[in-house]
Amino acid sequence: MTGGVDLQLGGLEALGERSGLAPRLRCAARLALGTADGPLEGELSLTFLEASDMEALNRRWLGRDGITDVIAFDLGGGPDPATPSDRAAPSERGPLQLELKRASGGDRAPARRLVGDVYVCPEAARRAAAEPGGPDMDQELVRLVVHGTLHVLGHDHPEGEGRWESPMYRMQESLVERAMAGDVPC
Repeated sequence: MTGGVDLQLGGLEALGERSGLAPRLRCAARLALGTADGPLEGELSLTFLEASDMEALNRRWLGRDGITDVIAFDLGGGPDPATPSDRAAPSERGPLQLELKRASGGDRAPARRLVGDVYVCPEAARRAAAEPGGPDMDQELVRLVVHGTLHVLGHDHPEGEGRWESPMYRMQESLVERAMAGDVPC
C-alpha cells in the first residue's frame, strides 16, 4: 500500500530528452511500493544523476570507482513512524524533507515508516541499452527505479549469476512489465 508515501522526483534534467518519461517512472516506483506487506508512511526520493555525480556518490558511500546504474538508501525503516531513525542523521539525509504521521485507526496494522533515497544514472541505462541485445532505454530506466525501490523496501538479491533467479529479480521483472504496459493506474 502506498497511500502514505510522498514520492519526490528530482534531477529530471539528467533524463534529457527522456524527461517525458517521468510519469511512467513515478508509476514504476508506486507499483514497487505496492508490494509492501502492509501500509507505508514516509517519503521516497527518486533522483536522476549525471554520470559524474553518480560516480562521486558511488565512491563516497560504497567505496567503488566508476559509475553505477542505481544506488538505494533505506534511511530509516521501522514499524513506528514516530520513532527517530538511528541509521542516518537528518543532516545526512540530503534532499529529504520529512514529515511523518503516526498511523491511526482501529484494527488497522500500524504503518511501516519508509524513508529512502534512490539514485538512478540515465547514462548507465543508455550504456546498457547500447550493448548488443541490450534493453530498451526507457525499459531500463523503469527497471532501475523498480530495482532501487525494492531495495529500499528491504528486498535483496545475491551477487553474480544467482541474482537472475532470485525472488527479487522475478518480482522486479514482473513490475517492469506492468509499468511498461502503461495500462496500470498509478
